[in-house]
Amino acid sequence: MSTHRDHLAQSPTIPKVLTLPVGLVPSGVRTAALIQILNRVFAPELREGELDFLDGHVMRIGVDDARLEFRLTLAGTQIKAAPHGAASDLSIDGTVYDFLLLATRREDPDTLFFNRRLRLGGSTELGLYVKNFLDSVELEGRLGPLLKLMNCATDLLGRFGR
Repeated sequence: MSTHRDHLAQSPTIPKVLTLPVGLVPSGVRTAALIQILNRVFAPELREGELDFLDGHVMRIGVDDARLEFRLTLAGTQIKAAPHGAASDLSIDGTVYDFLLLATRREDPDTLFFNRRLRLGGSTELGLYVKNFLDSVELEGRLGPLLKLMNCATDLLGRFGR
């Protein structure tokens, strides 16, 4: 049976020295930055109601090697921070590398979830909605220079991550 430790051993992980500065940034600031990016990137889908499945639900995103956690929900047509201490309906956990693989489309969501590189917990139905949404959205044209930066980070982690 695969454990959390086994998962980290098979994925390149961000060196701990790089996680220290991120840890100094208050979680509210990190969450606000992520929310701003997500709202901008997913603006068309938010307007069209394609993320309505998150309405009234809390999704927790855990980035294991960076020791980060985000709790998000949908309020109207915007992704927002979930109230502090809110229980999550769905959790998605993985390493920086695995989330970069997903964001850059180097791996499809099915492969990452099936191989337990990204792990889902909580509501299976909500998890399927998220996975199908991520699988259907075309991000390449929206990310611009951010995509190039994420590809470089993915290459670096793949080569030098522990």
